[in-house]
Amino acid sequence: HLPRMRTPTAMIVGLVLCPCGLLLTLTGTLAPKWRQVSLIPDQPIDLIVEQGIWDICREQQSTHDRLCGQSDELGYFEQIPVRVAQGMLPTSLVLTLLGLLVAALGVRCWQKEPWHLLAGIAGLVLLLSGLLSLVPACWYTHELWGLPAPDRSTLAVGYSLVLSYLGSCLEISGGLALGLSFHHCCKER
Repeated sequence: HLPRMRTPTAMIVGLVLCPCGLLLTLTGTLAPKWRQVSLIPDQPIDLIVEQGIWDICREQQSTHDRLCGQSDELGYFEQIPVRVAQGMLPTSLVLTLLGLLVAALGVRCWQKEPWHLLAGIAGLVLLLSGLLSLVPACWYTHELWGLPAPDRSTLAVGYSLVLSYLGSCLEISGGLALGLSFHHCCKER
């Protein structure tokens, strides 16, 4: 009877960070608050327009009336950083799910010995998925003040963009942690 090997800490860290990153990236992808536009001339002073990568919402702070599905009169959705985010973020989410599936098979907590090579491959997939969501978040942030907005309005970063950053960083960190499994493969050879 062989003693049961414990799951390596790096694998556990990867399996905790990556699903958290997935949830944050999913929220950041779907929620319409990548950028806030406020103090718009000729509009109520408490009106805030929230722009995401899929939707534009208007909210009046005093009454909390919120209307989404607003028309894109300035061509916001035609901008390259928004289009890139619309393509790369869903791809990143699918890749994260695939990476987590491979990681679950590689870590195999129910077996005596984890499959280090498979866990390492999952780490690379999750690292790539984190980079795929980090690139559009960085590009959007870089272009945030250059994207179309009403003249003389005030622009601010929205929470969805911050969540996308955090989710990307957690996925990259979790992917790197799982990637440490390759070390065990090299040690065996």
